[in-house]
Amino acid sequence: MRRGRAGYGAGTTVVITGGAGGIGSALAAELDRRGATVVLADLDGPAAEAAAARVGPRARGVALDVRDGDAFAALVAEVEDEHGSLDVLVNNAGVGVAGPVEGLSAEHWRRALEVNVGGVVHGVAAAYPRMRARGAGQIVNMASLAGLVPLPLLVPYATTKHAVVGLSTSLRAEAAGSGVRVNVICPTAVSTAMLERAVPDDLPAPDGDAAVHPGRYLTSEGLPAATTPEALAAEAVDGMARDRAVIVVPRAARRLWLAHRLAPGAFLRITARNGRVERQKAAGTARPR
Repeated sequence: MRRGRAGYGAGTTVVITGGAGGIGSALAAELDRRGATVVLADLDGPAAEAAAARVGPRARGVALDVRDGDAFAALVAEVEDEHGSLDVLVNNAGVGVAGPVEGLSAEHWRRALEVNVGGVVHGVAAAYPRMRARGAGQIVNMASLAGLVPLPLLVPYATTKHAVVGLSTSLRAEAAGSGVRVNVICPTAVSTAMLERAVPDDLPAPDGDAAVHPGRYLTSEGLPAATTPEALAAEAVDGMARDRAVIVVPRAARRLWLAHRLAPGAFLRITARNGRVERQKAAGTARPR
């Protein structure tokens, strides 16, 4: 039903990082339904290939560590050689880091910065000059509502997502009139593996007794339930096609963003309270409310 909808029909070539699962593979499936040819890039190459096989015959999966700028540039060049142009780059790869700041190590911070910010920078450096020279293209960066509002207990994650929002909106302004569109997607919690772990599997758990569970925390009282990757993808791709600068999804996320803009002081107090409650839950000392 969606095949050929505005913006991403036959002849459109898309690269999506973090494409092996979750949001990345859902975006790939949505864009494939609209007619695009999609390359799913992921640190786990075999998982990317398996995801591409599920998407359809036009899709293919490749291995890519977004922390490697040279490898990113090589992939963009390869895609352009094969397809004639890279029309859309979706910088979706990311990691979550949750826990009290005093329990986080430099390595926790380094991983969040290298993947969530460095990966986007490498994608922009690889694709934007080529798109600008051609006078056409679209760069879409995956941030989070955490890039627009304060989020205690996920401070490294929120830091990186604020950086991605700033990068995206600033590059959009610089790219105005060049033919290159730049957009940033800011969802609330999405039902992916990231909600089930505080830090990447190869990093130690944060020190201290407050073992934050992102899924519990990000969908606690007063916050929206987690949306599915498929629902997010459909709404996000609509926003991409309409060239919205900041794509906040779903509707519940837009309400929270508006609340923060209208009453930032009150919003900060509420998020601070939510952080204290989650600390109590994580330490097993939460009192009934």
